[in-house]
Amino acid sequence: MSPSPERNASEHNLRQRRYFEQSVKRTMVPKDSPYLRRHVDEMMRFAGGDLGGRVLEVGCGMGRYTLILARRGVRVEGLDLSPVLLDRLRASDGGRYDIPLHCADILRYPPELEGEFDAVVGFFTLHHLHDLPQSFEAIRRVLKPDGRAVFLEPNPYNPLYYVQILVTPRMSWQGERGIVWMRPRAVFRVMCEVGFRRLATTRFGFFPPFLANRGWGHRAETMLEGVPLWRGLLPFQIFGGELA
Repeated sequence: MSPSPERNASEHNLRQRRYFEQSVKRTMVPKDSPYLRRHVDEMMRFAGGDLGGRVLEVGCGMGRYTLILARRGVRVEGLDLSPVLLDRLRASDGGRYDIPLHCADILRYPPELEGEFDAVVGFFTLHHLHDLPQSFEAIRRVLKPDGRAVFLEPNPYNPLYYVQILVTPRMSWQGERGIVWMRPRAVFRVMCEVGFRRLATTRFGFFPPFLANRGWGHRAETMLEGVPLWRGLLPFQIFGGELA
């Protein structure tokens, strides 16, 4: 007898918690940098400059992007599986923004969140979710009738991600293998099935953080992003859609 869907989801979530809690991953530590600010800039630009009144960040972790959003005046709330990571977010916040936090799987979100949000966002979150169709159905339910979903994800066609997983001690294929499903056609099919329309995507980026954070990094990236030859390989992509 095969395991039940509930058991599969619980085991997946336990593996994800172990993966992220076993050590402090430096790539998740909240800090202010041009590299991270650009991720938020591109998401805001993609969303037309405004995410709406109340925003839920799924997979907020330690608040790497949550705090940047809050600093910009976004009424952001965080949702994450891990109480450990949420405690670290609270410590980093230090009471400055008083961000509401919810410790839950998006598939089992607190019922009081249903229909409450203008937007649901995520940064490098979708490829860690257990079941994309069920997750997007849950995302639809926590949104208002005219809400939107916007997610920033790695581009699976960029080979450097696989090199990074191979050579980085605190990364593993088991923890990151969902990257292969982050293809626009696959993601859009799921979003469309649960009711999202006006689907769109864009790609950006070029340099790793140690180059992107230099003064000339953004100018050089902007020029390189415009070269058609490698447009399909740019490292970051944003998916978005609105409820009909």
